[in-house]
Amino acid sequence: MEHLSKSQALEILKNLIAIKSVNDHEKTVATYLQKLLAQYDIKSEIKPIRGDRANLIAEIGQGKPVLGISGHMDVVSPGKLEDWNSNPFEMTEKDGMLYGRGITDMKSGLAAIVITMINLHAQDLPKKGTIRLMATMGEEVGEEGSSYFLKDGSMKDVDGLVIAEPSGYNIGYAEKGSMDIKFISKGKASHSSMPENGYNAIDALMNLLIEANTTFRDDQIKGDSIGPLVFNTTLIKGGTQVNSIPDYAEAEANVRTIPEYDNQKVIATLHNLIKKYNDQGAQISTDIYMNEGPVLMSPKNPLITPTKKLMEKYTTETVHVAPISAVTDASNLVQNKPIEFPFIVAGPGNNTPHQINENLDKQMYFNFIDIYEKLFIDFLEK
Repeated sequence: MEHLSKSQALEILKNLIAIKSVNDHEKTVATYLQKLLAQYDIKSEIKPIRGDRANLIAEIGQGKPVLGISGHMDVVSPGKLEDWNSNPFEMTEKDGMLYGRGITDMKSGLAAIVITMINLHAQDLPKKGTIRLMATMGEEVGEEGSSYFLKDGSMKDVDGLVIAEPSGYNIGYAEKGSMDIKFISKGKASHSSMPENGYNAIDALMNLLIEANTTFRDDQIKGDSIGPLVFNTTLIKGGTQVNSIPDYAEAEANVRTIPEYDNQKVIATLHNLIKKYNDQGAQISTDIYMNEGPVLMSPKNPLITPTKKLMEKYTTETVHVAPISAVTDASNLVQNKPIEFPFIVAGPGNNTPHQINENLDKQMYFNFIDIYEKLFIDFLEK
């Protein structure tokens, strides 16, 4: 069998875009991919998680080394449909650009790695080693799917990992961690004219958050590897009426963590701050409902140089090798791997993820299929 044609590659991407996997229905995507792979004699396994949500795993080749390739099957909400110039779940083309929800983040990357597996398998490749596809659910809300691949041992024997998230002709090797934290402050209600009879839940929470801002935004916190620690309160509410001392307040904060000040250190610092205010009469508690650690692999790891050389054939721009700002499934998948572990984030895309009229350069999609074919075999044979 020859390579899948460009029209077949576009048809696969179009079919993926048509599946409305908005924080759900990844099992529908996995079922489509399983049938597609089976047409080309590649076995895969759907790993159900709950409802219509599942991961997918597939392999070609055998033995060592093992190259892991990964992409997520979920997308974010398209927002208001009337703001789009086209139906977000119907891939459209205009002036060499493809449009649709998830076209960049990251159904083009997912399609490209699956098509690469099909093309290589048709050539009876790889001759040496294994390529393992790990397609995930729930990446957009807390990297949930990849946590299952970590727990079930799918990454244990993996010797290198390519995550096909949108980088364009650039390469990521590190990323900040992300924490979502809910703070709950309980007090005692009273009439506002007699505050001494109550305890102001808003005051306690506000004072804690202001001190947290000062603590986490300190210039003395080293951020040499991937930039500064970032702490932001993003939601806040409390109280019931203007002339009552509030007995309840809550806030939510997002923290972008770094290797020099990781998630555990943030938790320890917050624990000490909360203890200080609770010792003074407050009743503040936390719920950390997302807790993904930072990833830092070597910018000289063995996947970087060959990827850079391959990309340079397709662009006149400088190929940047740098940490990325977003969190990916790598936060789970590369846990417990050494710093020299071969790892990259590299996939078709641009800066339109999560935006209205999300788009992708059509030629870049085709180019990445070529890049992956050469890269995967190059890695396994070396």
